[in-house]
Amino acid sequence: MDLLTAFGLFAVTAMLVCYAFEDRSPWFILAFAAACGLGSAYGFLQGAWPFGVIEAVWALVAFWRFRARVSVSPVNS
Repeated sequence: MDLLTAFGLFAVTAMLVCYAFEDRSPWFILAFAAACGLGSAYGFLQGAWPFGVIEAVWALVAFWRFRARVSVSPVNS
């Protein structure tokens, strides 16, 4: 396995784990957004620009969801 493939595997694994734990904390939503950003970088680095674009959109959507969840949630929950 080359370094780029390992990076891609890490990115999509992080996406999966963070998505699975989103209900536990809004910080997992933010981590999911970051993992989507890594997935986007992977897509562009490997030359699959449509995948990179879609993952970048997912990162933005997840970041928007994080901001919405944090602004609605009580501070100490």
